[in-house]
Amino acid sequence: MADILVLYYSRNGATETLAREVCKGVDAVEGMSARLRTVPTVSAVTEAIEDAVPDSGPPYATNSDLDECAGLIMGSPSNFGNMAASLKYYLDGTVADWFRGVAVGKPAGVFASTGSLHGGQETTLLSMAIPLLHHGMIVVGLPYTEEALSTTTSGGTPYGPTHVTWNRKPDSLSEEEKQLAQALGKRVADLARRLED
Repeated sequence: MADILVLYYSRNGATETLAREVCKGVDAVEGMSARLRTVPTVSAVTEAIEDAVPDSGPPYATNSDLDECAGLIMGSPSNFGNMAASLKYYLDGTVADWFRGVAVGKPAGVFASTGSLHGGQETTLLSMAIPLLHHGMIVVGLPYTEEALSTTTSGGTPYGPTHVTWNRKPDSLSEEEKQLAQALGKRVADLARRLED
């Protein structure tokens, strides 16, 4: 079994719900398993504000997760068209891994959530893809052969799956959003499996 790291930050639950759908797609690929991880909230002050282990949910990611996994799928809420600071803080801490080339040649994908249709989800996806390209990863999106890209009236882009809450409960994904999240999980896991053969 090879793991795909599904790494996310979620403030209100929307991105976490999308991450769990991505995991279903990864787990659907024979020989592949999703390793779900999150990152702690960062503070404007330079002191620890959260315990090293979260009270609930998946554990916090460590640099060894990036090293040990066969691929990465990363998600964030959109903060003014950018990834959340907590996820950026994690990535900024991977410089030593970048020097060692631990992610070179591994497949990667990105996903995001926003409160409105034009909430910056596509630029958020691109902001996450840039450091992955610097790591030498093979960044994949969703091809238009994914039928849900043409039928969705909420989230979903060729850069990666998205979820638009529209002021609904954060975990109320549309069927198309679920399909696209699972499709990205399958796509990255399948590519990782083929690259390992």
